[in-house]
Amino acid sequence: MKSGFLEKLLSRLDRIDPAEAQQLLSRLIREKGFLEQVFEALHEGVIVLDEEGHVTFINAAAQRFFGLSDDVLGELLMQKIPGLDWENIAKPGKTVSRDLEVFYPENRYLNFYLSPITSALGNEAFGWVMLVRDQTATRREAEDSLESERLNALTLLAAGVAHEIGNPLNSLDIHLQLLARKLKKLPPGDRKPLEENLDTARREIQRLDTILRQFLEAIRPTTPQREQCDLHQVIGETLELLEPELASRDIAVELDLAKDLPPMSLDATQFQQVIYNLLRNAYQALQGDGGLIRISTGYNDYECRISISDNGSGIPPEQMGSLFEPYRTTKQSGTGLGLLIVRRVIREHGGEIEIESEPDAGTTIHIHIPRGPKPVRLLESTDKIIDID
Repeated sequence: MKSGFLEKLLSRLDRIDPAEAQQLLSRLIREKGFLEQVFEALHEGVIVLDEEGHVTFINAAAQRFFGLSDDVLGELLMQKIPGLDWENIAKPGKTVSRDLEVFYPENRYLNFYLSPITSALGNEAFGWVMLVRDQTATRREAEDSLESERLNALTLLAAGVAHEIGNPLNSLDIHLQLLARKLKKLPPGDRKPLEENLDTARREIQRLDTILRQFLEAIRPTTPQREQCDLHQVIGETLELLEPELASRDIAVELDLAKDLPPMSLDATQFQQVIYNLLRNAYQALQGDGGLIRISTGYNDYECRISISDNGSGIPPEQMGSLFEPYRTTKQSGTGLGLLIVRRVIREHGGEIEIESEPDAGTTIHIHIPRGPKPVRLLESTDKIIDID
């Protein structure tokens, strides 16, 4: 609609006959319907508000972003979107752009800008238009790109670390073995304090070797050697490895395993490492004796789920965003590489890891693994048959 058309119509309203007025109104209705169809076709959200912030129009995309419906029409937008400070963003004569994170109905990262709608006859604002863009995918791509660059830098560093540290460690271990043989020739009284020092040196070398091995495993690209395996058997074998440590801490393990769990195409060795790391994290988070770890499995037509939960100390909210960053750890003897290795293995299998935690209430980790191509499902038979001639 051209600028000033409505003003001209209103100024001539008393001079036109009813037929012409009906024709003009029909034109307005058609153009209004056309604009609504255009707005509904957009992937961006469009919200039109009056000067007080009441919603006068909202398209389907905006409803989807904020979990709203047509009932929002006529309501104050700031009452429907918690955290939206209308007085702070609705500045007369100014366009405001902000980023916004919403958690309902889905966790999304949105960007919106609010622009005043001014009259064609003057600068007085009589409403606002809010355009909303979904930047969730863009943000995740940026995070994945940043993580890829970080891992590439670590990969370059790994080659130097493996050479500069690995070879001297092997040499030191060999020389300590030679010293141990020579100590056996000394009298027992002189040998005991030297053997204690020697044992300390060997333990420290083993610790350095473990750190180096975990570092290389965390960043070295590997291809899973997939084969059909029983996931419950993998969990059972991992629990057998950890049984002495769990028993010494008086930690109970509850199993809620799905019946008839189908075989999964996995690298059993790699997934045993995943379960091992997650169970160690779980029991190390338990304070004192009498802790509890729950392991459950489930599946549907598309994926298999493994959940490991504990009633430990939980993870502080400020640390949730850096769980998968290398060398970020809350343990005094940790390397911060365990979860990085876990996520890499899961993603190489096409899966994803999800972590839920609350301080002093425990942590739950969900692993989702795709079962493969989606199966074809036949619809149930029905007696209703429609003949099309």
